[in-house]
Amino acid sequence: MKGETLMKSISRFFLLLMFSLLFNLNPSLSQWIHTNGSFGGSAFCLAGSGSNLYAGYSYGGVFRSTNNGAIWRALNFNQRTIARSLAASGANLFVGTDGGVSRSTDNGANWTGGFGSLTSIKALAVSGLNVFAGSFGAGVFLSTDNGVNWDSVSSGLSNRYIQALALNNANIFAGSSGGGVFLSSNNGQTWVHRDTGLTDMNIQALTVDGTYLFAGTLNGGVFRSSNNGSSWSRVSSGLPTGVASTFTFVDTTLFVGIQSILAGGAFRSTNYGLSWERVSFVSQHIYALATVGTSLFAGTYFEGVFRSTNRGSSWNPVNTGLTRERINSLGVIDNSIYAGTPGNGIFRSDNDGLSWLSRNFGLTNTYVHAFGTIGTNLFAGTNGGAYRSTNGASWTPTALTNPVIAFTAIGESLFAGTQPAVFLSTNVGNNWNQVSVGLTIETVLALAANSSTLAVGTNDGVFVNGVHGLDNAYVYALAATGSNIFAGTYIGGVFVYLSTDNGASWVPRSTGLTSLPKSFAVSGANIFLGTFGGGVFLSRNNGTSWTAVNSGLPANASALSLAIKGTYLFAGTDSAGVWRRPLSEMTSVERLSTDLPTHFSLGQNYPNPFNPVTKIRFSIPASVQDIISLRIYDMLGREVSTLMNETLKAGTYEATFDATTVSSGTYFYKLHAGSFVSTKKMLLIK
Repeated sequence: MKGETLMKSISRFFLLLMFSLLFNLNPSLSQWIHTNGSFGGSAFCLAGSGSNLYAGYSYGGVFRSTNNGAIWRALNFNQRTIARSLAASGANLFVGTDGGVSRSTDNGANWTGGFGSLTSIKALAVSGLNVFAGSFGAGVFLSTDNGVNWDSVSSGLSNRYIQALALNNANIFAGSSGGGVFLSSNNGQTWVHRDTGLTDMNIQALTVDGTYLFAGTLNGGVFRSSNNGSSWSRVSSGLPTGVASTFTFVDTTLFVGIQSILAGGAFRSTNYGLSWERVSFVSQHIYALATVGTSLFAGTYFEGVFRSTNRGSSWNPVNTGLTRERINSLGVIDNSIYAGTPGNGIFRSDNDGLSWLSRNFGLTNTYVHAFGTIGTNLFAGTNGGAYRSTNGASWTPTALTNPVIAFTAIGESLFAGTQPAVFLSTNVGNNWNQVSVGLTIETVLALAANSSTLAVGTNDGVFVNGVHGLDNAYVYALAATGSNIFAGTYIGGVFVYLSTDNGASWVPRSTGLTSLPKSFAVSGANIFLGTFGGGVFLSRNNGTSWTAVNSGLPANASALSLAIKGTYLFAGTDSAGVWRRPLSEMTSVERLSTDLPTHFSLGQNYPNPFNPVTKIRFSIPASVQDIISLRIYDMLGREVSTLMNETLKAGTYEATFDATTVSSGTYFYKLHAGSFVSTKKMLLIK
């Protein structure tokens, strides 16, 4: 009998041990995850070394291509930082960020970095084991051991806001913001000013070829020196006014990227800058140029990377695998979700973001602001007007040719917000009529509607069925749900207003919000808000309070667009593509009390046994800053559901678990917060 009891105890011990190991080894399936795609995005910096080409993004990480840009792979680099500069030499890759220099010695597979006191590194240059880093504010740093250790080498730099570096044998040149060009001939130990002839001291880029040194400036074009910067002459014939932001050579042909709203692009010179000609159009905002062999690459603002194999005479986008695009809008129809981009057109996913395909046939304007739906018809609002698709693959222009910023629908009526007015179509876009009665301004920023109400967000408040409210405010986002209208704006510290009387009056609803609003999405009683720089927030109480639900999103992400499809919330970001998260993770937990518990507690679910819904109550003390997770596991330790994975304020909470889609059996739920872990058992009987 004692032996039997002992065996039972041992069996129970190993069973509990097995559960513990399984629960702790199981990877977290909760939080926002990045969807895959071929978008493009804003490539802030480029660097080539041998057959490797690297592209650095803002809050998007670093990518590498080994086949001339045909396919890109994301490197294991922190997506929550801005890659401001790149330098590559052999298998060594250096990335300049706001937090210093990160280094990889194996082509980006592994990283070390954020070294010493280095901050805001806007320029890098490599020569053998010597690596120079230009800091915006702290001057120049030097590493003589391939980036392991760094020393400040800024003696003589009267301006330490360094934006460009260039090496020429024993000479190193530093371009500053407002201080012109500096030269060091002793590895940076001392610097001398070299600005004779420079009429613009804001240096954006430097490059050297043979005896010539070139400087790109903020407003003065390109300058050239043939005597190591002792004197300069302006060589900008044929260049438009704009920021000369980047240089590269293809053999002896010099290319410069000019950033300008109206006349930017890539330009080339075959006579060392004496004259320039515009190459085939790429983008008006070129951040970076790089050369791999005889191929020329351009990193652009929002449009990804382009490649030319004929010295700029023609260009092709090479964005396969680059998933860090700005997503202006998201649309859902049938089983597909669509992403609208500023320059790369429209992408569609039929598998909840696991893969995306370009769907631009017939779309002659690829700057997409918005989507709208009427029945099986999908509409895209672009800078060139409204387009319609009946199959989600090809597009036909409608009669509306004004730039369309927003759509909303009431039954079979489709409203389009444009810069001059609001237009209405009652025949799926075949005809449009202006319906701007009572609208006194000309910039429409957002639209929302319910069965009897049309709300128009503008640069001068909101108009609800013609009634003007929230004067003198930019209204960036709107949502209409039931009798409630939410307006996202900014007035004296208030980000969101609510009207329950069709716009006659408005009350602030901003408790918990920290960032400017940009987009709404509504799921039942849950209101989601996408913000500029603050990610996504959720309100479960009609906007009375808001909670950030950003676990997994890049830091300071801007959620420009939100859409709900099935059981997922999708977020289109400023420069990191499309992300998704299960709705259940964010909506299944309710705060019951704001009283401050003194300790953690996890209650027994009730009812128990249950079918199919049960509730789980838990308490969080005031001192906790960790992410709190509440997960459900089956008997094999496999994660069944994540009810929560967020930071929470102190209080008592209740989570709801709906087991409709799982089978009868014993399940375990685990609360995890820092060092506190508690697991309990529950029984589902169907």
